[in-house]
Parts: sequence; C-alpha cells; structure tokens
Amino acid sequence: MDKAAPATVADPIKGRDWLAIVARYREPNIRRSIIEIVITAIPFLALWAAAWAALSVSYWLTLAIAVPAAAMLVRLFLIQHDCGHYAFFKTRQTNDWIGRVIGVFTMTPYEVWRRNHATHHANSGNLNERGVGDIETWTVDEYLSRPKWQRILYRLYRSPIVMFGLGPSFVFMLQQRVPVGQLKGGWRPWMSAMMTNLSMAILFAVMMWLIGVGPFLMVHLPIVAIAATIGVFLFYVQHQFEDTFWEEAHNWSHQDAALYGSSYLDLPKALAWVTANIGVHHIHHLYSRVPYYRLPELIRDYPELRDVRRITLSKSFGLIKLKLWDSERKRLISFRQLAMEY
Repeated sequence: MDKAAPATVADPIKGRDWLAIVARYREPNIRRSIIEIVITAIPFLALWAAAWAALSVSYWLTLAIAVPAAAMLVRLFLIQHDCGHYAFFKTRQTNDWIGRVIGVFTMTPYEVWRRNHATHHANSGNLNERGVGDIETWTVDEYLSRPKWQRILYRLYRSPIVMFGLGPSFVFMLQQRVPVGQLKGGWRPWMSAMMTNLSMAILFAVMMWLIGVGPFLMVHLPIVAIAATIGVFLFYVQHQFEDTFWEEAHNWSHQDAALYGSSYLDLPKALAWVTANIGVHHIHHLYSRVPYYRLPELIRDYPELRDVRRITLSKSFGLIKLKLWDSERKRLISFRQLAMEY
C-alpha cells in the first residue's frame, strides 16, 4: 500500500482580507497620543541638557549621553512619521502642525518627507516604481549590464560606511535642506523645507547664544548623527532581507508587498518602546493609519502575524551584506553570492 502524501500546511496569512481586519485598529486615542509626545519630548530635552552639562566633566561622557538622546530623537521622528500618515490624531490639521513642529527638531521638512514616504508606501516592492523614498536596490541583471564605473558607485553607496555612516548624516543635515526634484509637488514642499530651515536657524541661533557655538555643535551634531544612523538602519532592515518581496507591476499587490516585503523586527520590549513599534512594519505597511501604540494589539489578537517575515535583532545585522535582488530566485543576495553564482 502506498504511503499517503504529506498533508500540505495551509498558509494562515493567504486568502484573508487583512486590510479590513487591520483597519479596525485605526482609531487613535487622543489622550494616549498626547502622553506619547510628552514622555518622548521631555526625556529628549533632559538628555540634551545632560549632554551639555557633561561637557564640563568629559566629552566622552557627553558622547555617551548622546546615544540615549539620539534614541529619543528617533522616537520623536516616529511620532512625526505617524502624523505624516494622519494616524496620531483625528484631524489632518492637528497631525500636520504637530508633524511640522517636530520636524524642526528632527531636521526633516514635514511636507517633503510626507509626500516621499507616501510614494514609498504606494510602491514598496514594485520593481517598476523604485526610486522615491526607498533605498536604491538594483536587480542582478541591472547590475551586470551597467558600466564598471556605475557598479563601483553602487557598491560605494551600498557599503556600510556610506549606508550607515556618511549617508544618514548627509541626508538629514544637508540633503533635506533643499527639496531638489520636488517641483512637481507644487509650492508646498519648498515652503515646508524653507520654513523648517528658518525655524531651525532661529532655534539654533538662540541655543548658540545661550551656551556658545562650540558647545552647541559638540552636543547637537553627535546626537543628530547617531539618530540618523539608527533611523536608516531601522528602515534598512524593514525591507532589505533575503526573502523580501519584489515583483513587476503586473504581479504586484498591496497586501503581498506589505506582509511579505516588510519585516517584523521582533525587538525586546525596551527597544520596541524606544523605536515606537516601527519593527511591526509589515502591519504598518498594510494599513499605515494605525497608530504605533496600537500595533502590539494586532500582534496579540492575531498571533499568526508574528511569524510573517520575523527578524530578531541579532539576525538583523547580518542583513547588511545583502545588496542585489535576484529576480529568478526571488531573494536578495550579496556581492559575494553574485561572484559565486554568476
């Protein structure tokens, strides 16, 4: 008698309208939103002041305090991020104004970032719509067909020292000052950038007048640089993992791109709090109007979502080596794998 074929285990994710399920969690709690701002802004300001006070003791102590201060700046940015999705408050106007104010501290023009990030959400995982609000990723075929000098530039761009060192600081400190390429968006992106720049100039001038140019730069620049690196690393691991999702437009779907092209970075509770649950990125991409403080409810109520593209903190650092999308094997590969297999 022939042995029975093993039963096929059904994918608990496929075939369900997750968008409708997740949409039920979209309603923000205004009191909770205000508390989230307070418990983020006050620690950031206190840590900034502590870093400045530490200058009289040791600059190494200042740099040590800059790390948690940068973490709180990242958390402020993630509140701005939720405002950009109109998820943090019930009215668009409140979200916009809170986002604009926070943008002065995060050095991120709210309107410019909101538009670019909306494009990223609309096109994430679509091979035909790459290039706006995402990390530039070439396919293997594209890489092999490019001239040598372009391949060298791509390797430099994807190198850790540029991707997580020079690049983040350049983007937040310099590139975001002028919204190049935003003319199609009308006057709002430029007005957002210029008003953010003006507000930053006033704030920084006041701070330099109060504590001095040197002390201000010695405190603030490391905080911004560290925060930028943390933010870019988080964004990187949210989409740059081996079995992520990339498809041509005719095979692309929003639900598949969200659930399979965005990771669930399963962080310890303290780090999940600091990073405003942005690690629950697959659900966030599925329905971005859910406030970040409600994302853990979804993981609790639908535990099957916990195993979708789950990545631990220890495994996340290994993703840095992945550089190219292999369209045939449907996976991201490293340059070393490219040399061995092609």
